[in-house]
Amino acid sequence: MKLVTATPSPFGRKVKVVLYETGLIDEVEIELITTTPFDTDTDLASANPMGKIPALIREQGPALYDSRVITRYLDAHAGTELYPEARIWDTLTLEATADGILEAALSMVYEHRLRPPEKVFDGWVEAQWAKAERAVTAVNARWMSHLSGPLDMGQIAIACALGYLDFRHADRNWRKGNDALDDWFAVFAQRDSMKATAPE
Repeated sequence: MKLVTATPSPFGRKVKVVLYETGLIDEVEIELITTTPFDTDTDLASANPMGKIPALIREQGPALYDSRVITRYLDAHAGTELYPEARIWDTLTLEATADGILEAALSMVYEHRLRPPEKVFDGWVEAQWAKAERAVTAVNARWMSHLSGPLDMGQIAIACALGYLDFRHADRNWRKGNDALDDWFAVFAQRDSMKATAPE
C-alpha cells in the first residue's frame, strides 16, 4: 500500500499516527507530495479525484480517501479496535469534532496563502477561528473522561487537531481556559507515534 500525503497535512498526520499505533508503518510506502487546490499533484488526482490528501493506494481495489475512511480501513486491517463498538458513537463524534477543528484551521491558512492580500476576508478568518475555539472548549468541557480512557480514534484525531493549532495558529493560544485538555495533550503528545509524525 502507498499513502499519498504531505508532511504538514494534519489529516495525513492522523493517518500516519494510526500506522504507527497499529504496527502497519513498515507495510505502507509514504509518498510525500506538494499540492494545492490550484495545482493538484498528478498522482494525487489519479488516486482521489477531489485532489485532497491523504489518499491510500491499495494493490487491489480503488484508492481510499478521505482520512476517516483510511483510518477505519487500517484499523480493520490491523484488528486494533481504534473504533471500539462499545463506544463507537462517542469515538466517531469526537473524531468528527477534531476534523471540524482542522477544516476551520486549514481554511484560515488558505485564506491568507491562496488569496491575494487585498482579497483576504478577515471576518471569514475570525469566523473559522470561532468554530475551532468553540470545539476545543466543548472537548475540554465534555470529553475529558473519554480522552482519559483506552486509546481510540477520537483521541488520535483530537491530538492531531491540537497539534495543528500549535503548528499554524500558536498565537491564538487554544490552551487558555482549557487546562484539562492542555494537561491531557501534554501527555499524549509524548507518544512515539506523535513524536514521529510531528509537522516540520
